[in-house]
Amino acid sequence: MSRPRIALIADPTSTEGCADVLAQAVDLLTGAPPVRIDSRHLATGGSGRAVPAGERLRLVVPEQGVDLVPDIVVLYEIPPHRRSALAPFQLDLARHDVVTLAAGPEAWRAATQKNLTVERLRRDGIAHMETLLLSRPAPEEARAALDKLGGDAWARPVVGTGGNDTFHVTDPEALLRAADFYAGRGTDWLLSRDAGNFTATGARHQFRVFVLGGRVVHAREHVQASPDVPCNTCQGAVPTHIAPPDLPSRLTELAVAATASMGLPFAGVDLAIEHGGVVFEVNVQPAFVDGELHTVAVPYIRAHLDAYAAARGEALCEASLNPEPM
Repeated sequence: MSRPRIALIADPTSTEGCADVLAQAVDLLTGAPPVRIDSRHLATGGSGRAVPAGERLRLVVPEQGVDLVPDIVVLYEIPPHRRSALAPFQLDLARHDVVTLAAGPEAWRAATQKNLTVERLRRDGIAHMETLLLSRPAPEEARAALDKLGGDAWARPVVGTGGNDTFHVTDPEALLRAADFYAGRGTDWLLSRDAGNFTATGARHQFRVFVLGGRVVHAREHVQASPDVPCNTCQGAVPTHIAPPDLPSRLTELAVAATASMGLPFAGVDLAIEHGGVVFEVNVQPAFVDGELHTVAVPYIRAHLDAYAAARGEALCEASLNPEPM
């Protein structure tokens, strides 16, 4: 198979560094770097253009000197609040049969807007902690919601990332502080019953499970020393890598089902083993930590290459491109 032209489109304002890891994965598998494009140029109001080129799609970004008809588009590391502006571009990708695992705007929206995520989980009978949607509630409404959830809950915005805007709420004062925080930002928010997801030593723990093409490719357990801080690695949680066969089968089933529920070909699903297994969140573009170049980023890029090869009726990428180094 000839080397495909790969466009890696990401938002450089993100600090996660996923685009760098994905670019390295492209180079490892193909022997050449991708063409990197600032996603903001292709969003609504951006100066870049995606125009038909026969049955293909041509990407023109004058600010970056890009004029490319890509074979593959890798669209990743887009902050949640900027994803909706890329919906027209995602539709262009679909209309021109561009090989991508970016999914469509509906799938992105379902996983990005957490109220919609909860609706999908309910619809499909996927276990999750009881959750209530609040929109500028009066104090008595907020207190009634907390009481309904047993007086121990987590507040989070409908759209957010990283856990900086997520709070553990166990008393009316903390609840009103959270309500004031979200009111000041003009956002609706969710209140979810606490899962009691503690280790034997009292630390919080949860799992991040990476699902690609209907199967788990990698997982990790996060352990957070503080019970009142989100169990995210960017908030200080310590990750331990787990090979797919070593993951509890219940979490494998839940992660695959939750990813399918959102309509995503790839996701990072956050879960707890408590309560028989429950889903917290489905991440459209989960961040990578050390050691996940080969376990997550490389399989993700390989899936793009295999889809491209299949579309051309050629052999899969392992047989015709550079092998992954050991």
